[in-house]
Amino acid sequence: MQLPLLSGLFRDHPRGLPILFFTEFWERFSYYGMRALLVLFMTADVARHGMAMDAQKASAIYGLYTFGVYVLALPGGWIADRIMGQRRAVLLGGIIIAAGHYTMAIPAELTFYLGMFLIVIGTGLLKPNVSSVVGDLYPEGGARRDQGFSIFYMGINFGAWLGPMICGFLGESPSFGWHWGFGAAGVGRTFGLIQYTLGAKHMG
Repeated sequence: MQLPLLSGLFRDHPRGLPILFFTEFWERFSYYGMRALLVLFMTADVARHGMAMDAQKASAIYGLYTFGVYVLALPGGWIADRIMGQRRAVLLGGIIIAAGHYTMAIPAELTFYLGMFLIVIGTGLLKPNVSSVVGDLYPEGGARRDQGFSIFYMGINFGAWLGPMICGFLGESPSFGWHWGFGAAGVGRTFGLIQYTLGAKHMG
């Protein structure tokens, strides 16, 4: 899923860098795209196919969700170090995240909460380990490694910018609806999984 316009950006860098760039791009696309809809969906009235929660309860659920995403990075890193390795943790985390987004695309209260739970688990596996895999591409360290991380962080920012625009448009559009936005986040995460799997041979 690489864009020809970006090919020059990765010149003189390991072939695994663009793979990880787009892996994280699609992860941030899906995460921030879905997150942009959460409170709006929970507080929307039933006529707009929302959950009709009050703002205080919706904000509390949103806060618990974002807290879980970051706190589970600690056990996610430990599992990768001690059990399955970083590359497998990234792959498994991506699969669980995609499953979570598709679960949220099913219009039911149970699937909404189950989907958020899966995304929290998957992000805890993926997020702390994908950056470590980037570092492993540069065993020599130095300025080239710093440049690689700068490029990698560009993917994070680009995905975080694009996700809310697309998922938000679909979610709030009368022609589509909230669950289309949640599903679009899952499609983005699936793109990331496909290119990560196809490019695994370039990551050492």
